[in-house]
This record gives sequence, C-alpha cells and structure tokens, in this order.
Amino acid sequence: MAPSIKDLQLTSPPGSRKPTITAETDDSGDLEDVRLLDYYDEETSPAGLPGNARRIQVGVTGMTCAACSNSIESALNSLNGVFKASVALLQNKADVVFDPKLLKDEDIKNAIADAGFEAEILPELSVPQKKSTGTLLGQFTIRGMTCAACVNSVEGILRKLPGVTRAGVSLATSLGEVEYDPSIISKDDIVNAIEDAGFEGSLVQSSEQDKIIVGVAGVSDEMDAKSLEGLLSHINGIRQFQFDRTMRELEVLFDTELIGCRSLVDSIEEASGGRYKLHVKNPYSRMTSKDLEESSKMFKLFTSSLLLSVPVFLIRVCAHVPMLYPFLLWRCGPFFMRDWLRLALVSIVQFVVGKRFYLAAWRALRNGSTNMDVLVALGTTASYVYSFCALLYGAFTGFWCPTYFETSAMLITFVLLGKYLESLAKGKTSDAIKKLVELAPATALLLTKDKGGKTIGEREIDALLIQPGDILKVLPGAKVPADGVVSWGHSYVDESMVTGESLPVLKEVNSPVIGGTVNLHGVLHIQATKVGCNTVLSQIICLVETAQMSKAPIQKFADFVASIFVPAVVSLASVTLLSWYICGVIGAYPESWLPENSNYFVFALMFAISVVVIACPCALGLATPTAVMVATGVGAKYGVLIKGGDALERAQKVKYVIFDKTGTLTQGRATIKTAKVFNGMDRGEFLTLVASVEASSEHPLAKAILQYAQHFHFFEESSAVRDSQNNARDSKFSGWLLDVSDFSALPGRGVQCFIEGKRILVGNRRLLTESGVTIPTDAENFVVGLEESAQTGILVAYDGSLIGVLGVADPLKREAAVVVEGLGKMGIRTAMVTGDNWRTARAVAKEVGIHDIRAEVLPAGKAEVVSSFQKDGSVVAMIGDGINDSPALAAADVGMAIGAGTDVAVEAADYVLMRNDLEDVITAIDLSRKTFSRIRWNYVFAMGYNVIAIPLAAGVFYPWTRIKLPPWVAGACMAFSSISVVCSSLLLRTYKRPRLTSILEITVE
Repeated sequence: MAPSIKDLQLTSPPGSRKPTITAETDDSGDLEDVRLLDYYDEETSPAGLPGNARRIQVGVTGMTCAACSNSIESALNSLNGVFKASVALLQNKADVVFDPKLLKDEDIKNAIADAGFEAEILPELSVPQKKSTGTLLGQFTIRGMTCAACVNSVEGILRKLPGVTRAGVSLATSLGEVEYDPSIISKDDIVNAIEDAGFEGSLVQSSEQDKIIVGVAGVSDEMDAKSLEGLLSHINGIRQFQFDRTMRELEVLFDTELIGCRSLVDSIEEASGGRYKLHVKNPYSRMTSKDLEESSKMFKLFTSSLLLSVPVFLIRVCAHVPMLYPFLLWRCGPFFMRDWLRLALVSIVQFVVGKRFYLAAWRALRNGSTNMDVLVALGTTASYVYSFCALLYGAFTGFWCPTYFETSAMLITFVLLGKYLESLAKGKTSDAIKKLVELAPATALLLTKDKGGKTIGEREIDALLIQPGDILKVLPGAKVPADGVVSWGHSYVDESMVTGESLPVLKEVNSPVIGGTVNLHGVLHIQATKVGCNTVLSQIICLVETAQMSKAPIQKFADFVASIFVPAVVSLASVTLLSWYICGVIGAYPESWLPENSNYFVFALMFAISVVVIACPCALGLATPTAVMVATGVGAKYGVLIKGGDALERAQKVKYVIFDKTGTLTQGRATIKTAKVFNGMDRGEFLTLVASVEASSEHPLAKAILQYAQHFHFFEESSAVRDSQNNARDSKFSGWLLDVSDFSALPGRGVQCFIEGKRILVGNRRLLTESGVTIPTDAENFVVGLEESAQTGILVAYDGSLIGVLGVADPLKREAAVVVEGLGKMGIRTAMVTGDNWRTARAVAKEVGIHDIRAEVLPAGKAEVVSSFQKDGSVVAMIGDGINDSPALAAADVGMAIGAGTDVAVEAADYVLMRNDLEDVITAIDLSRKTFSRIRWNYVFAMGYNVIAIPLAAGVFYPWTRIKLPPWVAGACMAFSSISVVCSSLLLRTYKRPRLTSILEITVE
C-alpha cells in the first residue's frame, strides 16, 4: 500500500548497515518462513492491550540463528499472561508485554533460561529511548532542472544549509531527498533555499508525520471555502491549514498526540453535516499528476512556439510568391513589413515562450554554475541580437544584411519539442513505482463492533486512513487493504504480485495476509497490523524509490564532465568564431564560401551559434539515472529488489559468490532420516526416551524428533497398541511420553534431563565427551557415515552410556546444483560457508558442485570468510537467509538476502530476492550486467554525439564536404540526442530473465 503522509517512512539515515532483526514463531517449524527483518518500536505498545500491561526488555545470551530467536519467542508466548513477545537476534534482546498479575519478571527470565539461553532483565529507562540521530527525512519536488549541472548546483546549495546532514537530488525523477535536523532548519526553509536557487520546490512527504493533504468535494464558491475554514478553526489538534481553492485541496498540519488522520477527516465531515466529502491524496498519485502537468505545460509551450515559428519560416520561403511579394516588401517606417512581422513573432517566441530558458540560465549563473539553458539562451540571443542589429544597420545605411530570426525561433521550438518528448520518455522509466502504487486498493470496508465484540455495522473508508487494530472485511475478488492477520473466515489469496509465488495461498484464522494481494474465494475478516509505511507493499515501493534516487559511482564521471561542459563549449564557440573570422579576413578561404549578401563575421557567427546549441550535456546526465530507474523497476517485476545504483554497479563485477548452507542451498526443513539403537534397547522405547526429552525443548530439531517418534508410535505399531495409547492420551503427546525432571538446554551442545532418576543426554559429540560418556567405535563410524551422506548425527546417552544415534537431513533445493553450474558458466566462482561439521559440509558441497568449502564457522566468523575472499580485490557476493548471515551480508561487496518472504525492510543486504529461489541470484547478476552494458552504450552515444557533432557544427569538415549545419538544425540534433539516450534506457524494459537451459547450453527436447 502506498503510504499516507501521516504514516510515511522514507529511507533510513545513513549509518551502520547492521539491521535490527527479529524472528517470528512458526508453529510448523519451517525455517523459510522466518522473517528477515522486523522493526520493533520500543515506544509503541501493541494495540488493544489492557492498561495494566507491563513491558520489559530482557538481554539474551547464546542466540546464534533464527531458530534460537524462534524458540525463545515460542517459549515466551506459551506463558499464560504474555500478550506479546518479540526477539531481536542481532541486538540480543527480547521485548515482552505481559500481565503483572499473572507473571513476574523472574518468570520471564526463567522461561528463557529453560529454553536454553541466559537471560538478564534490563533496567527500565525513565525516558523512552530515542534514535541516535534527531534528524528527519524530507522528500521535495524540484522543478526546472535540465541537466546534471543543475543537480550539482541544487545539491551543493542544500548541503551548505545549516542543519542539513545529507542531500541527494535525482534529475530523472525531479526529486530531492534531504536529511535535516528540525531543531535547526525547517521544511519551509529548505523549500525557500530551493526557490532562492532559481527552481520550483515543494514538500512531497516527510518522516515527521504531521501533515495530511486531502481533496475536498462540495466546495463550490467563496462562501463554502470560508465555511470550511471556519470548521477547521474549531477542531482541536489542528495547528495550521491551507485550502487551495483552485485545486480543491486542503493541507492540514496537526498534532498527532491530539488527533489522528481518520479522526480529523471524520470530524470535518461530521461538523459539516456531510456537506463536504474528503479523500486523502496519495503522495505518489499527486507526484504523477504533477508530472503530467509538467508534460502538458511543455506541450503548450512547444505548440505556441511552433505556431509562431512556422510563419517566420514561411515568410522567407514565400518572399517570391507574386501575390504576397508586394505586401511583404511594403515599407512601413524604417523596416519592411516582412521584417516587422518576423521581429514581432520572433520576439514573442524569444522572450515570452523562451522566458524559461533565460530564468533558468540566470539562476544557474547566479549560483556560479552553468547548464544547458545557458547554451540555449546564449545561442538564441546571439542569433536574435545579430538579426535585430542587422535590421537597424539596414535602416540607417540602406545596406540590408541577411537576418536569421527563423534560427532563433526554430531553435527554441526544437528544444521545447525535445524537452516534451524527454518528459514523456522519463515518465516511462518510473512505471515500476506507478504499478506498485496501483496494487493498493483505494478504499476498505471497516467493521464497527460493540463492546462485546459483536459486529454492528460496516462503512467504507479511504484505505490511507486504516489504523492498526482495525477489523476489515475483504470480499471475494477484492484486494486486501493492509497487512494483517485473518480473524474470521478462510479463503485462497493470490500473492503473486508481491512475493512472485504463482500458486494461491490458503488463508485461515491467524494466517498473515499482505496488503495489495487479491482474495479469490471466501469472505475474510482481517485485523490490520501494519499500515502506512510499515506494510510490505510500502516497503517495496520505498526500496525501489530509494534505489532510483541513488547514484551509481559511474555517474561521478558524468557529473564531472557536466561541471566543465558548458564553459568548454562556450570557449570552443569563441575559438570557432575567431578562427573563421580571422581566416576570412586574411584570405585563408575564398569569398565564394560566403552566403549572398553576407560577410566574414556573419559566416563565422553562424558556425559559433551552431557549436553552442548542438552541444548537449543533458544526454550525459541522463545516461545513468534513467537506466538505473528502469532496471530497478524490472527487478521489482521479477521479485529482485535492488537497493541502489551502487549495488547494481558492484553486482556486475562479482567474481565470487558465497552461499550459506542452511536455508539457502538447503530447504531449511530438518527431517529425521535414520534412527539406530546400539545397546539392544527396543527402537520404540528408544524413541520414547528421546521424544520425552525433546518435548520440553523449543528447538526446531526437537519438533522434528517429536514428529518422527509420533509417526513411529501411531503408524508403525499395531492398531491395538495405537488404540490403547490413544485412549490414554490427554493431549497430543501425553500418554506415551515419560515424565522428565531437571531439564536444561546447553547452547551449542544439546539438552539434558533426568528420567526415572537417570540422566539422559541428547546432542552432539561435544556434549557426550564433556559429560564423560564414551562413544563406541561402531557408533562413531555410523555418525561419520551419516555426515558423509550430508546428514547430521544426534547422539543419545542414557545412564552414562550411548544408546543410539539419530540422523537428521536438510534436503537440498532442487535448483541448487544447476544454479551453481550456471554461475560457473558465467565466469563466477562459488564457495559455501556453514556452521555445520566438515563431513556434512563436504557432502552437501559435493552434491551441488561447490569445491571451496568453509565449515564449522560461527555467524561472526562468516564475515571474516568474506573478507578473506576480498583480499585480492575481488568483488564478493554473499547469499544468505538474512538472519544469522547479516554480518556476512554487510561485509560482502554485494549482499543478497534470499527467501525474504514478506519482509523487505532490509538494511544488511544490497539485494532482496523475494522468492525463495536460487535462480534469482543469476537474474540479479545478469540484470546488473545488462544494465551497465546499456549505461556504457548510453555514455558512448552521449560522448560520441558531442565528439562528432561539435566539430561538424564548428565547420571543421566544411572545407572538404561543404556541409554546414544551420543553427536550427543543430538545435534539433541537440534536442533529440537526450531523447535517444532515454529511449535507449527504456529498452531495458524488454529484459527477460535468463533461462538456465540457455546458460548451460542444454537442449530441451
């Protein structure tokens, strides 16, 4: 869903790439559903909690992966009295909200300790913890920029403002993003600075979340407007408001502590008795409408210039038409009628239609910079002034020199045509954002309930006014309006537009749903949990937009060239003028080269003007950002979210790809493949002992053991035994499980407890060795065999001796081996890093075809592995699930978080691969290569155009070819050069993801 202004979140301030990560409990034990990143706000209490709820934070020691955080959350949420528990893996914290009447702080601490981790209650803070930076992020539209020089000028001015810590400007989107300290500088000060620089500026959205813009229906005259303003002045919480009578838009600044967006809208409508109807303006839709207005304005200027320029051109052509000849040569004062007509028409074009070029040129020069507008203003003014002076000279001397009024008029006409076509083409590059915004529904059905929770009615509200905790009704065929959980009903939901998964997903009570997805069959009631900027769709939009705002390092070259381009061109034009004039005076070329009634100065001046107007810095400035915009949009279409242009540039240079094993190369679903008893104990008795121990554990492996033991007891024993056991059971596992005592989990080793007074150990070799249990040779050989077959051995000791071994396997993803081979065909070396033992790691690597292996590596050590590959200057990509791989993802040149599912708020990774499919790794790298190939071609064309066009316009080849470019033709070439670069970038929209069959050169029969 596109964010409302109140709920807006822009890109995070720069700083550490290390994210705040939590993992949500998944009862199925499927590790692939673990969230990659989840913000938890230390200041916000969950909606709907009792007023006596207590909130504490607990420091947790011993967590190493998502499974650990899952187990802690599960243990905490299972406690009677806990309303909510969330765990941040990298922060080593648990955030718990509970009823103090039912639980004490020590109970929370003991629950975490029972799960096998050390816990410490953190001291409460008297003041809510704030972000380290007191800055806000604002996004501003900046109209009037024409080339990279304008961008450099605006960025320089913004960065010099007091209180501004960061500023970035994008030419392709006409947007600027500014990080600033609101205690030092306000949003209005920034807008004023933009306008003082000579550009049009306005605030689009800000992270301050205190402004809303709504369209108002029902205001027809001045009386209605005054009535509306009177209503607003009496609503508590409104700080300031402004009503635009032309656009029928109301901008309101309000105190979020006193009134919310929906309450504000409802208050206005109720106070007016339903006379006024308000709808929230989507900031992205408003930006689109402004872009359309800009294109429409440019089209009007172009058509006006064209209608005025064509007669000027025809006056020269029709001068020999017998019927018009006498009228055009009629002497009216000092000039002929044809001269008066041309002077009048061209003056309108030059100073009315072309006013924008003078204003933009003045702004640039005032700020000590130059841009394309300076060249256009200089070239057209030179042509106009010369022509006017030639008229005056003829009037006073009677010698009529040729004039070039049509040159000035046609120049402006072609430049405006180029700008209009360029604005249309640039609009196409942002289609990705528009399509994402369109996924969100405009309205939602809000259910109203009484105090007893019974539904008493429903009403349609603006989707941007949804609040956390709202119960929403979703009809079959309708879009889900916000992220949430199903509170009633069941249906299948199509999530392909967000996650890329083609098959519909069954949604039942407590199932999560994503805003923007389509409900296919039954009616659903959902409780909104994330709205505004926190929804998955908004995070995707934010990520794509941030990427489009970013600058690739290669663009620094274009910025440098743009900074010296215009002065260099003006210098070349001056040299051209002097060279041709001096050569003519000294007789270096014959007089026959001069046009009729012309002279050496005019001949040289036309070459100089052509040089000025044919040079185009715009093409250089658009070469990179347009390609990056299209590429990020194409990536989003295929479920590959790219964080920025710098990530795109690094990915095309990747030499090594390092894969994490668990959850990346493998499916992340642990299953028991083997159970072997060594002391003659009955297999059923052995599994009962192990299951009894693991029933008290929250580790995912424990669930796998329980499921295996349950399957053995209830599907492999006789029906009589099953019946007797079923009758004896009080719950899912009771009746056949044994009572345990003194259970404790030992992180990194396993678990232990006592059954019937005898100690039982379940874990790895280290646990048994430290406990003084001898591992027989045949058991050791069996474990080695398991590890060599890509399984992990779990050893079980009872009463001081080993009684059996369990073999646990995590199946490989079906595409893993083919993707590794495909990367090899692309010239990329692969490696694998894992915390598992060496034998298992080698077995898995052998299956997928990886030869470089690093095993028994702790999460922190994975970053060191990445650094070891980078020592020779190689560009390294790390592929991980984004949980315990975060340090490595941050250390890598290119971090790719795969299988992110529905959480795309990623800080550690440069790429987010929404689908849990390794083929997207190849897509990401291939798209990067294709994009930078296109960018290089753009630069080749932009530079090549100027290298060829400027000498041609300067007349370097004229002595041999007699080809001379008139200034208006040069202007047309300049206009279409930038259009061609944008169209070249748009070719990336035809990108198709590579097929593995073509990469591997496999022929499909």
